[in-house]
Amino acid sequence: MRDPNNGTDKAAKPKSLEDLAARLRRARRDGRPADRGLSAGTAEQKSALGVAWRISIELVVAIGVCGVIGFAFDRWLNTTPWLMLGFLILGFAAGMLNVYRTAQQIGAAAERDQQSKDDGGGTAGQ
Repeated sequence: MRDPNNGTDKAAKPKSLEDLAARLRRARRDGRPADRGLSAGTAEQKSALGVAWRISIELVVAIGVCGVIGFAFDRWLNTTPWLMLGFLILGFAAGMLNVYRTAQQIGAAAERDQQSKDDGGGTAGQ
């Protein structure tokens, strides 16, 4: 076991940290990702993937929750499978409404971005 008060350990530690700092500076300067290759893709692609996951999860959860509620009502009222089927349809409709709203938000954001790009380029010449 090494003694933390030993002078040789103190001299070795800053050198290894300096080497690490130098390698990080070189990697940042060269534009290589320093996070083990996990940064493949642009931020826009990552954002689109996040939106796709959000939409799919919202759709599945809406159908699942409504299906469970319908199943519970079927068991309680002994109307198997009619309430479950009705609630599954209701869950699908609610999920599709969420997908539609999300698509509208994405479209509005893209339109605002496009307008800001057009306005920025149009006012520069005036």
